[in-house]
Amino acid sequence: MNKNRLEAFSDGVLAIIIMVLELDVPEEPTWHALFEQAPAFFSYLLSFVYVGIYWNNHHHMLHLAGKINGTILWANLHLLFWLSLFPFTTHWMDQTGFVNIPVLVYGANLLLAAIAYDILEVCLVRNQGKDGALARALGRDWKGKVSPVIYLLGMGAAFVQPLISIAAYTVVAALWLIPDRRVERFLAHQNSSEG
Repeated sequence: MNKNRLEAFSDGVLAIIIMVLELDVPEEPTWHALFEQAPAFFSYLLSFVYVGIYWNNHHHMLHLAGKINGTILWANLHLLFWLSLFPFTTHWMDQTGFVNIPVLVYGANLLLAAIAYDILEVCLVRNQGKDGALARALGRDWKGKVSPVIYLLGMGAAFVQPLISIAAYTVVAALWLIPDRRVERFLAHQNSSEG
């Protein structure tokens, strides 16, 4: 199967997820009312950044993928499902004032999206083989291994202090915001050795 439809569908779903992320308008036209929206704006920004990170990494991963199969299609849908819950968990966390259960559920959403991404990655590598371009470009993937641990720590912290959880989730986003050039380096190396 050709991967173009998978990429186009995924891009469309991710665009809709970003558009559905909600940011409530302040009830009054004052600076104070706007300032009170700061926590909601931060959680919106955090979720927006996460969707952007997934979109960017999904693009790079699929760029190195050859043909796809039915397993990959389902693994991709699995990832998109968890990402599609970001607007719900973000809004619930905002509306409840960042209390423990919604913050824990937000972390669980982040964790399950990360697991789904890993499953998709494994399916793509398995389809290509361990000597395929994607497997060689990914290497050891330390960010992919440490992120779930930080999510779990953040989820546990939700019962002590939900803001510690938010800090943990922000740390993971910051880790992934630092550009991961493995795929780009691999492609540059591959192009230079072919040229």
